[in-house]
Amino acid sequence: MGTTLSKSAAVRARLPHPVIDSDGHTVEFEPAVMEYLRQIGGSRIVERYKTERFNGMAASISGLLNWHRLSPAERRDQRATVPPWWALPTKNTLDRATAMLPKLLYERLDDFGIDVTVLYPTLGLFPPHMDDEELRRAACRAFNTYHADIFREYADRLIPVAVIPMHTPQEALEELAYAVTTLGMKAVMLAGHVVRPIPFVARTAPEVARFAYWLDTFCLDSEYDYDPVWAKCVELRVAPTFHSAAMGWGSRTSLSTYMYNHIGHFAEAGEALCKALFFGGVTRRFPSLKFAFLEGGVSTGARIYADLIARWKKRNVEALENYNPANLNTELLLDLCRRYGGEVIAGRLEHLNTAIGTMINLKEAPEERDDFRRCGITKAEDIRDLFVPHFYFGCEADDPMNATAFNTRANPFGVKIRAVFSSDIGHWDVPDMTEVIEEAYELVEHGVITAEDFRDFVFTNPVTLWTGTNPDFFTGTVVEKPVQELLATGVQ
Repeated sequence: MGTTLSKSAAVRARLPHPVIDSDGHTVEFEPAVMEYLRQIGGSRIVERYKTERFNGMAASISGLLNWHRLSPAERRDQRATVPPWWALPTKNTLDRATAMLPKLLYERLDDFGIDVTVLYPTLGLFPPHMDDEELRRAACRAFNTYHADIFREYADRLIPVAVIPMHTPQEALEELAYAVTTLGMKAVMLAGHVVRPIPFVARTAPEVARFAYWLDTFCLDSEYDYDPVWAKCVELRVAPTFHSAAMGWGSRTSLSTYMYNHIGHFAEAGEALCKALFFGGVTRRFPSLKFAFLEGGVSTGARIYADLIARWKKRNVEALENYNPANLNTELLLDLCRRYGGEVIAGRLEHLNTAIGTMINLKEAPEERDDFRRCGITKAEDIRDLFVPHFYFGCEADDPMNATAFNTRANPFGVKIRAVFSSDIGHWDVPDMTEVIEEAYELVEHGVITAEDFRDFVFTNPVTLWTGTNPDFFTGTVVEKPVQELLATGVQ
C-alpha cells in the first residue's frame, strides 16, 4: 500500500526464484456465503447452518461449541473442551480486510513477498465434518461455489481450495467432480477423518453413544473402500490435501486453556491420516498422487518417517521371530533361574510359565502378522520411496522446527522431507501479513538452513506438490515460466 518495501518484500527482491504459499487463508464474508447456501438448499438449510455451522472441529466428540453456554461448574461437570476464541487478527484492520476481500489481497501480495498463494477457507474448514449429511453436502457446495466465483478474476495469483466431505466415498466423488469439472477449481481439501459411533455402544447404550467414537481415517479398518476417491483424484488431476483438526481428541480436552488444546493438534490429525495412507498401501497403489497435511509442521513428518523405518527393522516378518514365544528355550531358562534366581524364584519355579511374560508374549498372534503387508515393504528403502516423494507437510513461517525437513544427517537415508511454506495469513498466527516471508527466511540468516533449502521450501516442493498430478497447475499464473523451467530439469 506504500512505496517503502516491507521486510518480506525486501527478502523476495533478493531471491532468484518465486515464492509459492501453499496454505494461506481467506476469511469468508459469511452473509454472501449464505446467499449461495440459500440458492442450493433453501432458507431452511440456512437456518440449520447458523445453528450447526461450527459442528466440525471435534464438536461432536467433546461438545466444543456448548462451552460458551455453560457455567464454570457445568463445564467441569461435562468436561467441556474450551473451543478456539479470538482466532482472527483485529488490531491490524487492513490485514483483517485483506483476508476477506480478494481484490485487496491480490493488490498486497507483492508487499507480502508472495508470488502465488493457494487459499484455504476459514469458516469453510468446518462443513466437511458436519454430522448432518444434507447440511454437510449443501454447505460444502455453497463454500466451493462462493470461493470459485470471488477468486476467478484473480486466478493468476490467488488459487482457492475446494472443500470435500468424506463421510462416504460417494459424496466425496460427487463433490470432487462438481468442484473440479463444473467450477474449474484445481486444488482440493478433503476431510482428514470421519468421527463414527462405535456400533456396539450405539446398539447397547445409545444414551452414551456420543461419548464413544472411533476415527475413520479411510485407509485402515474403514467402513468403506476409499480407493475410488484416490482414483478420482488421479483422474481429475488434483492433489489430496488435508487441514483437519484434533482439538477434543485424547489429552487435548482442557476446559480452560485453548493453547493447551491447540499445540500439536493439526499435527496429530495429520499424523493419523498419514500413517493410515502409508500402512494402507495407498502410495503404492496410486504412485502418482501427492498428499499434503497442512499446518502441523514438518517435524511430525520427519518423526513418522524415522519411526516407520525403525519399527520395520524390528517388526518385519523375519524380525518377528525374535519375539515368537515358540522360540523360547524353556529348559535353558529353567536352568538359569535355578542357578541365578536365588530368593526371587525360590519355591516358585512351578509358576515359571506365568512369569515369563505370558500376558505380553501372547502365543496367539493375529491372523496377519505383517503390519506392513498392504504397502509391500521388503526393505527399509521401500519405506523411503513410498513416503518421501508422496507426503508433504505444511509449515508456518514462525516454526523453527522447519529445519528438521532439511537435516540430512538425522533423516534416515539422508533424505529431505517435503516441507511446503504455509503463510497462514488470515489467522491469529499472523498478526502482520507483511512479516511472514521475512520470518521464514530467518532460518537462512541464522545459518540453520541453506539458501537452497529455502528454495525447496518456498518453490521446489510446492511446485512438485501441486504439479504432481497436474503439470498445468500453474499455467496462466505469474509463476508459469519459472515453474516450467524447473519441471524441465526433471524434478519430481
